[in-house]
Amino acid sequence: MDRATRRLVIEFLSGFITPSRHQRILEVLSKRTPYLTVVLEDIYQSHNASAVLRSCECFGIQDVHIIENRNVFEVSQEVAMGSSKWLDLHRYNQNENNTLECLHSLRSKGFTLVATSPHENDYTPATLPLDKPVALLFGTELGGLTPEALSMADAYLRIPMAGFTESFNISVSAAICLYELSTRIRNSELPRTFSEDEYDALHLRWLKASIKSADFIIERFLKNKQPKH
Repeated sequence: MDRATRRLVIEFLSGFITPSRHQRILEVLSKRTPYLTVVLEDIYQSHNASAVLRSCECFGIQDVHIIENRNVFEVSQEVAMGSSKWLDLHRYNQNENNTLECLHSLRSKGFTLVATSPHENDYTPATLPLDKPVALLFGTELGGLTPEALSMADAYLRIPMAGFTESFNISVSAAICLYELSTRIRNSELPRTFSEDEYDALHLRWLKASIKSADFIIERFLKNKQPKH
C-alpha cells in the first residue's frame, strides 16, 4: 500500500471509532519511541517476560527483540494484559546462536548494546549516555546474560541498591530502567520519533486493532475506490 492510499485508509477507518478513542491513539503515538528497545535473551519464565512487555508498552517502547536459543517464549496474556498487540515483537530462533544474529542486527542499525549486568565500568539509568539509540539487554534470572551477549555489549548498566538483596527480578529491573530512560529521552531534544512511513504504518495497525473486521472494511473500501469500467 503506497503512502497516499494508506492515509486515505487511515482517514476512512478513523470514522469507525469514537473521536476520543482516536485521540487516545494519537496521544500514545506521540509518546512512542524507536530510540530505546529491549532485548530478552532466552527467558524461560514467561510470566516475568510478559510483565516486561507490559512495561515496554506502558513506557512507550515499540520494539522488543526476543532471542530463543533454548527456550520458546509464550506470551502470558493474563500478565501482559493485551500489551503485546500494540508492540512489535521480533523473534530470533532460526540459528544455533540467535544471540549473535540479534545483536549484530541491532548494532548495524546504530544501536548501542547495553547489558543490564553489574560491571567494573558500569552506568546507572540516570547516567547512561543517550547520544545513540539504546538496546537494553536482559538475561535469565538465574544465569543472566550469556558470555556472547556480555562480550558484545558496548556498555553495562546496573541499578543502585540500598538493601541486603543484591538484585531485582527481571520484570522489576526492566520497569525501573525503562521508566528512567524513557523519561530522559522524552525530556530531551533527541530524535526519538518515527519516520512518516513508520508513523502511518503504526497508526493504521492500531486502528485495525481497535476495529472489528477491519481487514474486510479496508478491502471493501479499496474495492470501491477502484475506477469503474
